[in-house]
Amino acid sequence: MTGRYDVVVVGAGIGGASLAWFLSERASVLLIEAEAHPGLHSTGRSAAFFAETYGGPGVQPLTTASKAFLLQPPEAFADGPLVTPRGALHIAEPDAHGALDHMESAFRASGVAIERLDADGTAARAPLLSAAWRQCGLWEPGCSDIEVARLHQAFLAGARRRGAVLVTDARARGLDRSGGRWRVETGAGRFEADVVVNAAGAWADQVAVLAGVRPLGVQPLRRTMIVADLGGAVEPDLPVVLDAAGSFYFKPDAGMMWVSPHDETPVPASDVQPEELDIAIAVDRFETATTATVRRVVRSWAGLRSFAPDRLPVYGFAHDAPGFFWCAGQGGFGVQTSPAAGAMAAALITGAAWSAPGVDPERYSPKRFS
Repeated sequence: MTGRYDVVVVGAGIGGASLAWFLSERASVLLIEAEAHPGLHSTGRSAAFFAETYGGPGVQPLTTASKAFLLQPPEAFADGPLVTPRGALHIAEPDAHGALDHMESAFRASGVAIERLDADGTAARAPLLSAAWRQCGLWEPGCSDIEVARLHQAFLAGARRRGAVLVTDARARGLDRSGGRWRVETGAGRFEADVVVNAAGAWADQVAVLAGVRPLGVQPLRRTMIVADLGGAVEPDLPVVLDAAGSFYFKPDAGMMWVSPHDETPVPASDVQPEELDIAIAVDRFETATTATVRRVVRSWAGLRSFAPDRLPVYGFAHDAPGFFWCAGQGGFGVQTSPAAGAMAAALITGAAWSAPGVDPERYSPKRFS
């Protein structure tokens, strides 16, 4: 296969897919994916929920700016709702209540709805919490479950309807620039474009090196999730419960409990699998914080979260290579920020006007690392 396009997007996970949807309104777009199915390593393994506090104050403006799109997507964008109300309860063990104070302080001026709860209020939201973990909490009512697969597929299908081309099994093997255009060698053929977008997730630095661009230090981290059978149906209306100190979170799903030990183990970019130790840690932390017992682990998996050194996403043109655009480092918040991040990145590439309250594109520029 060969072809010439305005933009080639390397990577068809949620970052590349959302960008392609916005970008294909104004440009010819080729979306190339190394795997047979887009979103295999991160997007497709996400237990995503929309929480404006997730990712910290630096990410929150992008999340908040994505809220309207997720609640009311464009007509015919998806085949059903993208979010379902859930609510989030942030808790802490007795000697770590400072984590709740810090979180409340960090988001006080953001406009994000957060309510301080006493012991009774915390227990009412999550009755399964053990006495030590229910002394106080922070309630985030705006948290919702995200239909990740539906959102991802809607971006991909919508981009194709707008004329974008998706090619899978097309791992980038070479990138070079000549005559003002990029040439992209892949397992599926050679393509040319004015702009190359590096949306390769955990492989972002590797793609940069292929292009002769200085890598930014984007680090893949392994995150584990288990599906736990508690010996009976789990109350479906329980909130997402998160340790404010970052040692676990859990949420109900289809009568089971999804539990993560919130691990962030540095790993090479690869098809990661869960480690037995992390599975055991997930069970132990859940049982320590609750009165429930895990009867069996029904399923477990691991996915990749990729962060830049300062844990903020990277959107913008590289300072050391014309036409090379970074769309990387979305961590675990790439799904919930995808509408605003995709729109912002498309505007940066095309020069179109775009703005959202509180969002400063310069904050996410790769120039901050130069």
